[in-house]
Amino acid sequence: MIRLGTRRSALATVQATMVADWLRELGHEVELVPIVTTGDVNRAPVEQIGGTGIFVSALRDALLANEIDIAVHSLKDLPTQPLEGLAMGAIPVREDPRDVLVARDGLTLGELPTGALVGTGAARRVAQLDALGLGIECTGIRGNVDTRIGMVTEGKLDAVVLARAGLSRLGRLAEVTETLDPIQVLPAPGQGALGIECREGDTEVLAALAPLDDAATRAAVTAERQLLATLEAGCTAPVGALAEVVDGEDGPELWLRGALGQDDGVRRLSANGPVDDPVALGKALANELLERT
Repeated sequence: MIRLGTRRSALATVQATMVADWLRELGHEVELVPIVTTGDVNRAPVEQIGGTGIFVSALRDALLANEIDIAVHSLKDLPTQPLEGLAMGAIPVREDPRDVLVARDGLTLGELPTGALVGTGAARRVAQLDALGLGIECTGIRGNVDTRIGMVTEGKLDAVVLARAGLSRLGRLAEVTETLDPIQVLPAPGQGALGIECREGDTEVLAALAPLDDAATRAAVTAERQLLATLEAGCTAPVGALAEVVDGEDGPELWLRGALGQDDGVRRLSANGPVDDPVALGKALANELLERT
């Protein structure tokens, strides 16, 4: 029996159930074990209650205490520094990593009036939206998908910006009024991807997870997360990144775009490199962003 730890939120439960079903299809028995994290019970802004890791620390503690065998994380919530004793057993095929707008009256970002109130708690989104010069006003929000979209339907906000992947997994894409082009707003490093952690040396569990791993997704998110780590920034910092495996002249290559919010705007750069060395690509683009600040 594989004990799978999951947060209690609707999205976390859906994601954990997906992984459980994949493992069951491979012939494994799986039990879901609900875990409560700091991010689930504290409604304060993320940066005030610890930033990176508030949604995953309890799951990791349960892994190390041998209370569960695997933990399913939204990879964008996972700190970039590895935790001793744990291993990333699998990173499955990624969902669409882009951000989306859910706005009143079916409006798109460009159709929102000057002064429109847009809800997002991410400094990354705020920096990039401000840089577009659309005259909208961003305001911090917390809560699950129902809470956030409810603020639009109740008229408290004109729109909210959310991750497309979460709405897709919840079956709520019909509520999206626009999918944002990464040229406008780059997603969070690792957005749309799941990370399945287990204990180092747990050979049976590592073997069970191996078929779920997608090499292209792992390469892409490794580059994105290395960019974030090199910038020495947490998930609340104004950093956007998106990597993709593309066809190059000499075969597959990794293309990485990065955005770093600054007081005077947003720096955007891109670079490409070999698929088998995503860490070097992430470091190189991060250093170039720092040199341009």
